[in-house]
Amino acid sequence: MANLSALLENSAAKYADRTAIVFGDTKLNYAQVNGAANQVANLLVERGVKPGDKVALSCPNLPYFSIIYYGILKAGATVVPLNVLLKAREVAYHLDDSDAVAYFAFEGTADLPIGEAAWDGFQATDSCKEFFLIKLDSAAPAPLEGPEYYAPLVGAQPPTFETVERDDDDTAVILYTSGTTGQPKGAELRHRNMRDNALSGKDLFGADEDNPDTYLCVLPLFHSFGQTCIQNGGFAFGGTVVMLPRFEAEAAIGLMVREKVTYFAGVPTMYWGLLGALTPEHPVADIAANLRVAAAGGAALPGEVHKNFKERFGVTILEGYGLSETSPVASFSVFGEEPRVGSIGKPIPGVEMKLINEDWSDVPDDPDAIGEIAIKGHNVMKGYYDRPEATAEAIKDGWFRSGDLGKKDADGYYFIVDRSKDMIIRGGYNVYPREIEEVLMSHPAVSLVAVIGVPHESHGEEIKAVVVKNKDHDDVTEETLVAWGKEQFAAYKYPRVVEFRDELPMTSTGKILKRELS
Repeated sequence: MANLSALLENSAAKYADRTAIVFGDTKLNYAQVNGAANQVANLLVERGVKPGDKVALSCPNLPYFSIIYYGILKAGATVVPLNVLLKAREVAYHLDDSDAVAYFAFEGTADLPIGEAAWDGFQATDSCKEFFLIKLDSAAPAPLEGPEYYAPLVGAQPPTFETVERDDDDTAVILYTSGTTGQPKGAELRHRNMRDNALSGKDLFGADEDNPDTYLCVLPLFHSFGQTCIQNGGFAFGGTVVMLPRFEAEAAIGLMVREKVTYFAGVPTMYWGLLGALTPEHPVADIAANLRVAAAGGAALPGEVHKNFKERFGVTILEGYGLSETSPVASFSVFGEEPRVGSIGKPIPGVEMKLINEDWSDVPDDPDAIGEIAIKGHNVMKGYYDRPEATAEAIKDGWFRSGDLGKKDADGYYFIVDRSKDMIIRGGYNVYPREIEEVLMSHPAVSLVAVIGVPHESHGEEIKAVVVKNKDHDDVTEETLVAWGKEQFAAYKYPRVVEFRDELPMTSTGKILKRELS
């Protein structure tokens, strides 16, 4: 079956009683997860959702995410996962831009009221007609006035469903990314893009359904890294996914011991956090006895973290590279071989990589040559949803230009040199300056602004806004703009640092010279 939901269905058929998801004290087997996903599919069809329709989902790492994700796919619809940190304005943009017809949103917590922002964003859209509030406690009253209550596993829908067949090239998921043009764009990923990328685990690190791994899920499932490498990859090989909604080093270490985790994937700051949380009392030997694979991506991994993790846990971290547009994995360290620290590895099976110039011409095959990394293969997206011009700029003859500058050594290992885009990576999250700048410019006190990334000990980079004040609002303070930004943006996006200047450095053509800012 071409439908991506076959990854769950096949394992449910073969390993019905095997544990699929662990969340706290709750354990759901494959039959339960598949049956609950069928309930979601039945609900969507009952509400008029048709094959090819887009259905959005805002949910942290909870069993509901996987259940609803596969339920949407089973109905033949396209999943639009949204970052749970988005504000109402941002939610509305994503729903409108994707033409979503329905929206599932977790109620949230006191610290993270997802449901309120989701409901407000939903109300501000035209195309989205159905809203479902996901609640942890089915006995609790709905906290919002208007949204319909819905909870998988306790619904009245039947747990059986005949999955809608889809073609390999139909869109399974739309993942939102961005770039120097400002507003986020939806990367359309085919069923085969997502499926083949998940199945690559067999070649990359020896995933085996007869000896299934236990995956610790600390990467957000709304992001391509966690979605493909943990959820889809884990279910594809009959593994167990242990969910942790928010990464906390102490909690992660506890779960690694309790659940005998064999596979951990994270961004560099997570590895940094694990090492920092270790004390002599921690049973590191218990973790090391089970941990088989440690994978890293999202940013360059410091050499010291590589070294210290190997010394403490006995496992070598394998670095990989990819983007939302490539489902995401494009390259990975070679399992079983000593990695080259700082390298993103080699292209995965079925994928090609090369270095290109700005005009798409190939860079000479020389270890010292630097060029933009281009990617071709089963993992490359269909294009940006409803943006043919942006798609044409990014893809040519099947090659996707990444925007990242790299080089390749004589043995075919790739290394990231720099980003040609201005993207900031804060704690593993991609932040795009242009989007932040456009919103900051709407503040009456801001005459001109440049957003940059500055080094940060734990987050990798912090977001800084260099501002030229409007002469009529000279009394604005750093604290005022930080507080205003906090209201406008998801928590990982708003600038924590504001610097005021009389002018910004510019080229003769009026382009701001960000490299001269710090």
